[in-house]
Amino acid sequence: MLAHVIYILSMTILALSVPHPTVSAVSGTLITVGLIGAWRYAWAGINLARAAYFLNFAYPRRRRQAAEAYTIRGLKDHAYFLVTTYKIAPEISTRVYRSIFEAAFRATGGATIVASIVDEADARLIRRVMASVALNHPGREATVGLKIDKIEGTGKRDALATSLRSIARLNPGRNDIVIFVDGDSCVPHDVVDRSIPFFTDPTIGAVTTDELSDTQGGRLFRDWFDLRFSQRHVMMSSMSLGGRVLTLTGRMSIFRASLATDPGFVDLVRNDFIDHWRLGRVHFLTGDDKSTWYWLLQRGYKMLYLPDLCTLSIETQPKDGFFESAATLMTRWFGNMLRTNARALALPASRIGYFTWWSILDQALSIWTTLAGPASIILAAFFVSPWILPIYVAWVMFTRYLFCTVIMTFRGQSFPITYPFLLYFSQVGGAVVKSFILFRLDRQRWTRQSGSGSARAIPLGQRWRAMSSTYMHCLALGWLILGVGYVGNII
Repeated sequence: MLAHVIYILSMTILALSVPHPTVSAVSGTLITVGLIGAWRYAWAGINLARAAYFLNFAYPRRRRQAAEAYTIRGLKDHAYFLVTTYKIAPEISTRVYRSIFEAAFRATGGATIVASIVDEADARLIRRVMASVALNHPGREATVGLKIDKIEGTGKRDALATSLRSIARLNPGRNDIVIFVDGDSCVPHDVVDRSIPFFTDPTIGAVTTDELSDTQGGRLFRDWFDLRFSQRHVMMSSMSLGGRVLTLTGRMSIFRASLATDPGFVDLVRNDFIDHWRLGRVHFLTGDDKSTWYWLLQRGYKMLYLPDLCTLSIETQPKDGFFESAATLMTRWFGNMLRTNARALALPASRIGYFTWWSILDQALSIWTTLAGPASIILAAFFVSPWILPIYVAWVMFTRYLFCTVIMTFRGQSFPITYPFLLYFSQVGGAVVKSFILFRLDRQRWTRQSGSGSARAIPLGQRWRAMSSTYMHCLALGWLILGVGYVGNII
C-alpha cells in the first residue's frame, strides 16, 4: 500500500511542477500525443467492454449450451494428448506429466498420451509417472494409452508433425480431440470433460484456455509474466466473443482431431513458410501455434477461449538479466506474429470476421502509433521545452496505473507497483522489438536452441539482405520522426 501511495504522490508532484506557460508552448505535441492516445485508449476500452460481456454473459451461455448438446448426444469422445519435451528439467517434466496422466485417467471417454521426446531418459521418467498416477485410479488402466515417439532433435515442428501422423494412424473419431501441450505446461485435471462438449458445434476447430505462470526467475520477470497473462485473459475474452482468437497458444490448445490429423494441417505445421519480396522464401522454425491458427482461420473455423480452464505454465528466465530475457522472448513471439499476420490480413474480412480482421490490422498499426508518442515527446523536449518530459511521465504514470487497475479487476486481484512500469515497458519496448523484426522476418531462434555457426563466413546474399533490412528499418523510423515532428508543429 505504501508503494502505491508514494507512486500517486510522485505522479501528482510531477504534474504540478510544470510551469503553466510550458503547456502552451508544447500544445501541438500534446494534442498529437493526445489524439493517438485517444485512439489507443478507445480501442482498449472496446476490448475491455467486450471481455466483460463475454465473461459474464456470453461464455456462461455457451458453456451451458455445449454441455446440454453433449449430454443429448450421449457419446463419450476420446482425447489425445500430444506432448513435446525438449531440454526440460526432470523435476518440471515430472510435474507436467503427472498433471497430464491425472487428466487422462479422469477423462470419461479415455485418453491416449503421445509423447514426443529426444532423450531416452524422458521415456523412462514418463513411464514411471504413468505407473505412479495409475495407482490412484484403479480399474481405469485400460482407458489410458501411452505412445512414445522418439525423434531426432530437429525442432518442435518436426516433433509435432511426427506425432500427429502417429495419432492419425490410431483413426481418431470426428469429435475426438487432440490436446497440444508444451513440455513445461501443467494441464487442468478436468481439461478433457470440460473442453470436449464445445466440439459438438461442427464449426468449432479449436479452443484454448486461460493461463497462469509459475515463473522461475527474478522479481521483475515474474511480475512481467503475470501481467502479460492477465492482459492475455482480457484480450482472449474480447476476441472470443466474435468466435475467433488471435493465436492458439502452443503452451496448451485443443483441436478437433479430424482437423489436426488432416494431411494439409500436418504439412503446414511441418513445412510452413512465406515468400517475401525482399527476403525470399522464409521457412518457419518457430511459430507452430500461429501456423495452426492460420490453417483454421483460412478455412473459416471458429476458435474459442475457455476462461474457466487454466493451464499452469512453468516459465524459466532464459537470460541473467530481465531486459535481455524479455527482449529474447519478445523477439520470438512477435516474429511469429508478424510472419503470419500479413497473410491473415489477405483473407476476406467477411470470412474471418470484421472485428478479427481489424484486430490483426491493429497489431500492425500499433507498432508505429505506440512509438509515435515517445518520439514526439523526445523531439519536443529537445527543440521546444524539456518541461514536457514531466508532463509526459505523469500522464504515463496515471494512464498505466489506471489500466493495471482495470485489467486486474478481471482477476479480482490487486497488483504490485511494478505493473505500471512493466506495462509501459511492454508497450514501448515491444513496439521497438516489433519494428526491428518487421524488417528481419528471416531471423528465428528457439529460446532453448544452442547457438552455432558464429565463426562461419556469412554468404554475400545474406549480408546484402541484412544491410537492406537495416536501411529500410532506419528509413521507416526516419519517416516516423519527421511525421510526428511535422504534425506536432515541432519541425
